[in-house]
Amino acid sequence: MPSKTHHAYDGSGLVNLVAELEHRMTGSTVSPRLTDISLPALHELNTTVLVLFDGLGSHQLSHPHAPDLAAAHIGSVDAPFPTTTTVSLATIATGMPPSQHGLIAYQLWNPKVGKVVNTIHMTTMWGERIDQRHEDFLPGPNLWRRLSDSGIETVTIQPDTFDRTPLTRALYTGTSFVPYSTTTQAVERTVSAAGSPDRFVFLYIPHVDFAAHVAGQRSDEYAGAMSEANTVWAELTEQLPPDVLLVGTADHGHVDIAEANKVRLSKADQEGHILYGDARAMFVRGDGASLASGLPGTWVPYADLAGMWGPGPLHEAFEERRPDGVIFADDGYAIFHSRSNDRLIGHHGGLTDAERLVPVLLRM
Repeated sequence: MPSKTHHAYDGSGLVNLVAELEHRMTGSTVSPRLTDISLPALHELNTTVLVLFDGLGSHQLSHPHAPDLAAAHIGSVDAPFPTTTTVSLATIATGMPPSQHGLIAYQLWNPKVGKVVNTIHMTTMWGERIDQRHEDFLPGPNLWRRLSDSGIETVTIQPDTFDRTPLTRALYTGTSFVPYSTTTQAVERTVSAAGSPDRFVFLYIPHVDFAAHVAGQRSDEYAGAMSEANTVWAELTEQLPPDVLLVGTADHGHVDIAEANKVRLSKADQEGHILYGDARAMFVRGDGASLASGLPGTWVPYADLAGMWGPGPLHEAFEERRPDGVIFADDGYAIFHSRSNDRLIGHHGGLTDAERLVPVLLRM
């Protein structure tokens, strides 16, 4: 069985960290505030900077190349389910849990197009563009609009390759987009953006996630990525003015999967099923119980997943997009359908502490 059958959305989740920041800036929020971790009072702070280190689970802070990140760690929160980037980024962009914003999986069944959609590229699983207005994919008003309506100017600082992509248009409508090509530029542009009062600056750093996926957590590439992320935090800590609140977090953690523990479904296995989600938490529309038989995983029907994506009111398309159940891969295993990327070493999406717990970092 999965190690945790529900996620925290009522005070100890990523959504609650976002709600806490929004409430401190505006006096209101659409989700419950953070309960177990204290942040400084905002009456002495003019601008807030939130840094998202993609793929940096709390357990990964013990890496020897992450001393400044580890020193800033004041607690952990639950990433939303499933523990994957687009779901968490949509939670940040809306301040809502997946049940309410509707982006409930990385590979998402989209009934309007009748296909599974890769939500990073907003295409079918074979790369075909889908017919949708990306700016309207998430419910509004989003976080950026709500902050703007309260007099808070918002800026997001992202890799330049993300500029005007479908996912960027879905996530960041209503905020100023500032691109960067190096982490040095990312720091410089964050410091510059935070130089004005009454701003919320959101910085996204992808390096740890990429290295963990491609090379694994024992690799030199991963050590280099951790060092780069640590440098970003250390430089922001040193360079941002004292009246700026600097907070860091992540979207999910990572687990390495050995080649021998990668299970690839046959064509016959997949017939009669719509498969999506992640390799660590495979969503199934159809008879998932029979499919799970003999696999290193546990079938959990939808009826037993109450609250996994968060509380109501449910997004208008939730019932159409949600699976009939989920096959949770056993610890150390991943289960792939024919459109999954089975070449990667690092994976996430499941419910282990390593995938689920993400840090709250605070400049002391």
